[in-house]
Formats: sequence, C-alpha cells, structure tokens
Amino acid sequence: MALGYVRPARGDDAGEIARIQLATWRVAYRRILPRHVLENLDEGYLARRWSAAVLQPPSDAHRVLVAVEQAEQSYLVGFAASGPADSEALAPGEPAEALGSGVVAVTDLLVEPRWGRRGHGSRLLSALVDLWRADGFERAVAWSFEADEASAKFLTSTGWEPDGAARALDVDDLLVPQLRRHVAIPAEDTKPSEDTEPSES
Repeated sequence: MALGYVRPARGDDAGEIARIQLATWRVAYRRILPRHVLENLDEGYLARRWSAAVLQPPSDAHRVLVAVEQAEQSYLVGFAASGPADSEALAPGEPAEALGSGVVAVTDLLVEPRWGRRGHGSRLLSALVDLWRADGFERAVAWSFEADEASAKFLTSTGWEPDGAARALDVDDLLVPQLRRHVAIPAEDTKPSEDTEPSES
C-alpha cells in the first residue's frame, strides 16, 4: 500500500493540476478523443482555470482536492473537483429541477496513470464524501465517457450506478457519448475499494 494523503488544493498547485490533467487525458482518452485535440490542449490555459477554481471558487461548497504520493519526495499525483450540481450536470433537455436539491456533481477525478493502483483515487473520493456530508449533500452525480472503462470500473466498485441519463459531447465534430452515474452519500463513513483507479469522471 502506498503512502499518501489528500489535502485541499492551493493556488500554487494549479500548474501541477494542469500537467496531471493533460498527462492523464493523453493516455486515458487517446482512443476516445481526437489525437489533434489532445495534442493541442493548452497547459497554460488549464493552469489559469485551475488557479481561478482554487482561489476564487463560486461557493464554499466548490472543492478542489489533490492527492499526494509520499516517497523520498512528495509528488502531486491526482486531483478531484466538485460543486453543487448546476446546468452542466444535466442531460440535454433535462429540466433544471430534475436532479432535485442536495445534489453535488463531480467535475473531475483524475489520477496520473503512472501513479495508478496505489489508492489515490479512493482517498480522493473518500475525502470528497466527508466534505459532501458536512455540506449537507445527499446525492452525487458524475459524467464519464462511455468508452472510459477505467472510470466506469472505479465508480461501480464504489457504489455508483447509471441513472439513465446520457449525452454526447461535440469534440471537433466528433460526438463522444457520456453516461451519468449517481450515488447516495452515506450517513456514515465507508471506505471505497482501492483495487481500481479512475481516469476521469
């Protein structure tokens, strides 16, 4: 079992978060998204967006957490972001009230592939659940690419199930299917399985 921990992201983590996002997407989504789209992603732009998300969140319930691997040195190896469910959590044509109240949405849950299967994804999700419970959320939702088997396996292993919603993202004229999963937030702490790791949710 790897030594590691999760902490809230800091402003100076934004560059590493962007690097992890790019590195993970380019491995996990190389057969899902067009190659030129992945190659042309702007790391600087992503870093600025993550800096804003960390330093100027829309609300106190918007969270960005990072996973840290402890060895001879400490490394940022993954991150997760979530916030109250908004229009981005909805399926096409779904009314704003469809999800109901008390719902939080995971927008990102990524562990850099070379640090996979070391419990970091499970620690990130467990830390999020603790925060969601404290914030009074009752249910969580997350979109993932239909072809992203790693994320599907990870979410399924931790109790997430498809809720019947689907959509397709238009990525440079390529429609990429996504499925939405949901889970009830437990009243008491339960530890997710650490056998699998997510690529994205």
